[in-house]
Amino acid sequence: MFERLDSDFPVHTPRPADAPQALEGIRVVDFSHFLAGPFATMILGDMGADVIKVESPGRGDEFRHYPPVPAETPAQGAPYVWGNRNKRSLALNLKSAEGVAVVKELIAQADVVCENFSTGVMERFGLDYESVRKLNPKIIYCSVSAYGREGAFKDRLGFDPIAQAESGFISMNGYPDRQGVRTLSPVVDISTAMMACNAILGALVARGRTGQGQQIEIALFDNAVLMTGYAAMQHMYTGAVPQRHGNTSPDTCPSGVFMSRDKPFYINCGNDKIFHRLAAQVLERPDLANDPVYSDRNGRMGKREEIFKLLEELFAQHPWSYWQPRMRAAQIPCGEVRNVGDALRSPEAKERNLVTRVEHPQLGWIPNVRLPILYSGTPLADPQPAPAVGQHTQEVLSEVLGYDEARIAQLRASGALEPAAAKKAAHTPAEVAAG
Repeated sequence: MFERLDSDFPVHTPRPADAPQALEGIRVVDFSHFLAGPFATMILGDMGADVIKVESPGRGDEFRHYPPVPAETPAQGAPYVWGNRNKRSLALNLKSAEGVAVVKELIAQADVVCENFSTGVMERFGLDYESVRKLNPKIIYCSVSAYGREGAFKDRLGFDPIAQAESGFISMNGYPDRQGVRTLSPVVDISTAMMACNAILGALVARGRTGQGQQIEIALFDNAVLMTGYAAMQHMYTGAVPQRHGNTSPDTCPSGVFMSRDKPFYINCGNDKIFHRLAAQVLERPDLANDPVYSDRNGRMGKREEIFKLLEELFAQHPWSYWQPRMRAAQIPCGEVRNVGDALRSPEAKERNLVTRVEHPQLGWIPNVRLPILYSGTPLADPQPAPAVGQHTQEVLSEVLGYDEARIAQLRASGALEPAAAKKAAHTPAEVAAG
């Protein structure tokens, strides 16, 4: 399927065989679906944790079906594969008492539980924190929700775009003459996942000191408000509502997209020294660098349109290949405006070994985008492709829980390993609370 990409991405270089892993010996029972929860547990898996993804038999995590889904690997679409490597899949029918009993045994010997079901679902399974801590007082229990597990909004479902909308994030992005825009990348989901991972790691450190587990709560809305950045604090200082500025910066000038003779690029003159170097060394315009108005940030802010017009005229005279080395030499923060494909194949991505090929049992190989983490002493785990639904059910039951073939056959006969009866319930495991 990926033959055309063979020359684009190198084969993954395995980690040293004798190197330790940061989370070696940590077991995570992962009930999360879609994105925020699974991406958090994937980070833990990359760090060496044994992540067991518990999902419904048959269809599994609904995120599995987001396109493109290769015909050779049903229920393993590209978005799912991106966020679920280095995990084992245990397919259990949690609507059966036997299935819940199995997962309780698993939790009893685990270190971390992560879930993002709708509020109340884990309670109905008897798998809420208060129930689980009786099985395992040292458990770290992380709940990812839309608006929290308590209070007036605990019943609300929410995904990344909703959090972007209600937090004010959308209102800040885009151009002033039209409605604000969401980021196509699910930045709130991804940042929530990172926050959840940070919280879990902190709780593990605390447990190492106290011997006690604890509950963690992460809400998409809370994180989305944080993602508005320092604009929130600026508003609280001044009362002013942040406005949309397109690709320019409200705090620095010149910062924005400019067009060379052949390519668009972004520059960010974050202080007076950078502007001075841009004018004097790159543009060879010392008159601009020494101008009493232009040399001051506030002065430039007042002359934004005038400066942009001047720079657009100057930059249009030469191609990007002319400007880029000059700006690099002058230490001007700048970069070509690329599409995603160009970024993945860029010299920077190749230098950083950011995208590689890893073996896949059905497709031969798949591309893999690594985490932006480079450990010197505990390198990340070699990427293992995201699992098929229930791919490791037999393995987990026999190797982790010690079940023999007779016990596994009994579970299969009871319906614990089969899809739940196809009928609509008020709340189902598929109704996740957060993206």
